[in-house]
Formats: sequence, structure tokens, C-alpha cells
Amino acid sequence: QVQLVESGGGLVQPGGSLRLSCAASGSIFSINAMGWYRQAPGKERELVAAITSGGSTNYADSVKGRFTISRDNAKKMVYLEMNSLKSEDTAVYYCNADLRGGDFKLRGYWGQGTQVTVSS
Repeated sequence: QVQLVESGGGLVQPGGSLRLSCAASGSIFSINAMGWYRQAPGKERELVAAITSGGSTNYADSVKGRFTISRDNAKKMVYLEMNSLKSEDTAVYYCNADLRGGDFKLRGYWGQGTQVTVSS
């Protein structure tokens, strides 16, 4: 019953900014960690940023200082603000959440992915 719905991807010029959003819905008891992953062509999926329920964050070295992850617990949403974008940031970005559903089991869920293309 749980769904993660993403928005905000698109085409942006190098040096530009984008803000990705992800909303969790369905039978959710509580949400633990949330995060963003990305997968570039020919590359493995990698963690970009993660945030715990308490607000602790973790970033990939490649995005530190440029990306910011945040969450709104009331709205059950997580955001990724991406600044100073580079061509190497081009990838499909996926929202992830570790949460307890109606059965109180902790499971991982994924969004459908949204394309971010950084090009002049």
C-alpha cells in the first residue's frame, strides 16, 4: 500500500539548481530514514544523501556542499535541493524510505525514479 511519488526532475544548465520532492503515502505507521539515490548510465546505483528521523544527514563526497537533503515529517516528504549542478550529476534519481507499515515491519521502499539532466 505504500507509495513514494517523486517530482522536480528535468533539464538544467551546468551551475543551475533543481529541487526534488518525494511524498510518502499509504499505510504508514512511522518513517525512519529517507534518502536519495541516483544511477547514471553504465553506473551502479549510489547513495546521494540520507536523513534520519532525528535529522542526521549523510552525503556522498561528490555532492557535499552542493546538495541539501531535508524532510517534513508532517507532510511525510523528503526533499533534495541540488545547487551548482555539474554534468556528472546527470542520472535517474530515486527516492528511498525505510519505514514501518501497518504491520509494523521495517521495510525499504523506492520511488519510480526521476530523470535529472545537466547539459548546456
